[in-house]
Amino acid sequence: MATRDLAVGVIFLVQTLVGILGNFYLLYHYLFFSLTGSRLRSTDPILKHMTVANLLVILSKGIPQTMAALGLKDFLGALGCKLVFCAHKVGRGVSMGTTCLLSVFQAVTISPRGSWWAGLKDKAPRYLGTTSILCWFLNMSLNLIVPVFVTERSGGTNVTRTRDYGYCHAVTHYKIIETPYLILASSHDVLCVGLMVWASGSMVCTLHRHRQRVRHLHRSSVGDPRHPPETRATQSILVLVSTFALLCTLSVAFQTCMTISKNPSTWLVVTSVLLAACFPTASPYILMRHDSRVLGLCFPRK
Repeated sequence: MATRDLAVGVIFLVQTLVGILGNFYLLYHYLFFSLTGSRLRSTDPILKHMTVANLLVILSKGIPQTMAALGLKDFLGALGCKLVFCAHKVGRGVSMGTTCLLSVFQAVTISPRGSWWAGLKDKAPRYLGTTSILCWFLNMSLNLIVPVFVTERSGGTNVTRTRDYGYCHAVTHYKIIETPYLILASSHDVLCVGLMVWASGSMVCTLHRHRQRVRHLHRSSVGDPRHPPETRATQSILVLVSTFALLCTLSVAFQTCMTISKNPSTWLVVTSVLLAACFPTASPYILMRHDSRVLGLCFPRK
């Protein structure tokens, strides 16, 4: 085994293990909160769906890519390749969709009573579970065509018409089907990222206006006036939005390059896989960092 392949395999393995542990740990806590009926939040249904989708992305992409990098090339049959690719596409779409839904819901929640969103404040929490399930259904419908493009590496397919992912082949000669699918998938990604950036920007503006109105209260309080709660919340939103938007934009760009390229290079495939799993891997730790309930269970007060 080449040193480069071993290094790539170790990187994939570490990323996969970190992502699986973080998401399983977070999912356990959300299920614990649901079963015990204590300290539930309106955003918990979205976060549970997001965590499951993140796990699906990591399991369907990280594990096969790790095994392929470590030398196991033809361990999936034709059916296995189709299931793995379809699961990854659906998980990735649901992860992006639920993150977008979370941002929009938060924007509605903190919007002023006199705003256009005021009428949705009381209604929105009742539809979060249904909307999350609808997100799964829409992404499964969009990616029903994915198995047509995927086959096993040992299936005797003409290599001039396939892209090699290390453990499966993606057929590239169905342009009449592939082009509309690429347009729909890209439109979904652009719409989700755009809505999330817009919703997060709206939250930042709302928090900034609130800070201006209560500035005199912070000046008279005993706390540090330079770092009021609104400022810390705004900074957290900016970090989350910037991270998500950057990783998703890079991932979409590399995925598009791989789709367009007839024979993508190894570094393009490796970088694309790493980027695709970055947000699902990092998101549980970001959520745990900002969820006092999880931190309270991890580090209970004496």
